[in-house]
Amino acid sequence: MHARAPHAAPRVAIVGGGISGLAAAHRLRMLLGPQARITVIEQSDRLGGKLRTTELGGVRFDVGAEAFLHRKPEAQELITEVGLQDHVVHPTAAKASVHAAGRTHQLPAHTFMGVPASVETVRHLLSSEGALRVEMEPTLPPIELDGADVAVGALMKDRFGPEVGDRLVNPLLGGVYAGRADELGLRATMPQIATLLDKGVGSLLAAAATMMPAPPQPRAARPPVFASLSNGVQTLVDRLAEVARPEIRLGLPVRVLSWQGDGWRLEIGSAATPEYLECDGVVLAVPAPSARKLLSEIAPQVSAAYGKVEVASMAVVALALPPGTVLPDRSGILIAEGERYSDRITPFTAKAFTFSSRKWSHYGEPVVLRGSVGRHGETALLQRSDADLVKAVRNDLHELTGITAAPIDYVVQRWGGGLPQYGVGHLDLVDTIERGIADVPGLAVAGATLHGVGVPACIATADSAAARVAAHLLGRVRR
Repeated sequence: MHARAPHAAPRVAIVGGGISGLAAAHRLRMLLGPQARITVIEQSDRLGGKLRTTELGGVRFDVGAEAFLHRKPEAQELITEVGLQDHVVHPTAAKASVHAAGRTHQLPAHTFMGVPASVETVRHLLSSEGALRVEMEPTLPPIELDGADVAVGALMKDRFGPEVGDRLVNPLLGGVYAGRADELGLRATMPQIATLLDKGVGSLLAAAATMMPAPPQPRAARPPVFASLSNGVQTLVDRLAEVARPEIRLGLPVRVLSWQGDGWRLEIGSAATPEYLECDGVVLAVPAPSARKLLSEIAPQVSAAYGKVEVASMAVVALALPPGTVLPDRSGILIAEGERYSDRITPFTAKAFTFSSRKWSHYGEPVVLRGSVGRHGETALLQRSDADLVKAVRNDLHELTGITAAPIDYVVQRWGGGLPQYGVGHLDLVDTIERGIADVPGLAVAGATLHGVGVPACIATADSAAARVAAHLLGRVRR
């Protein structure tokens, strides 16, 4: 690779065309200006990553991420920046529920990711023995983490017995991570609780109570927790591609990433007929397994840290039901692991249902909903055919709600290996990754592996990655 004149247009390659990659492209365009050559390389045949909006029964419907946290500013600010603010919608007042111990209950208020702030808020979900365990939790010896991380499930069981974890915490974490509380670390999944315990709060009940919002003032409405886009969340990715104006290369895996002394070289495409792209900076916005492979020679310690992040697969089964089908008056149902039908033999296949036509007011007819299938390690389940998954999800829906209507349309979207598991010690792995990347010129990483799996967290990592690469390139120009 030949050295270029210091004032030549900077060239940046972004590996990964999901929300992190496109947000990075947009920010780099803002920082580097119109002359910069920005290329987004995506191995699949579409942009969006885990944001995918498709057609279901004639309406636009999200079969990936369907919403984002409104309380975190990154997504809302980016949406406003690219002119989509008039398309923001918020959920209806319909409440979520959980099916546990053979019954469906409204998801209790005054809990933080299922951790109760008082026994009263969860008593209806627990046995008398389980409720007593919760009530007595503050009398146990204070929790002393001493800076260590612990598995969420083990901590819940130690403090509350098995029921709170099984009936509340595990279903909620399963909905976010497609994982299990026994395998997920407290510090990455519930950092606010961990921080309070570090400060000496000592009790899970007290920590959760501290997290509860103050009662609203009279006539004051609480701000919405979640938001979405009326034409689908993928419209954010599509708009970012429009305003950032990168060159987009689809259907091309990046096979090798190498440092050439004064810039980067990417080998892309098939091994038999590879292409080569030379650039000054690189943003890796890919899942952990891909990052591990690409960094194995460049940054072995970083690669090894990525290799320790396990990933889960899951599927979304979206159904369009005939107009007039009556859904339950709730936004959805989480299903506790191990739950069975009333025959006590048949296990549930889905881990959650979202009654989209109840949750979002912008849907008209037909009636639309989605079932989520698969947790970490359930590989055999996801090898079943689309028709088999649709049948199983319809059976679950009938068992939970009595609905027997045949769908007029369906979509099965499989997400293979793209959901990172924030295990015990995950923050230490992230620290190793970020410290190691800091020593590599013109290279940055972004994505759900790092600081959160939600859309705002991914955007935040993209902004940081773009700022790092831009600072490197602009520093070269000044020199």
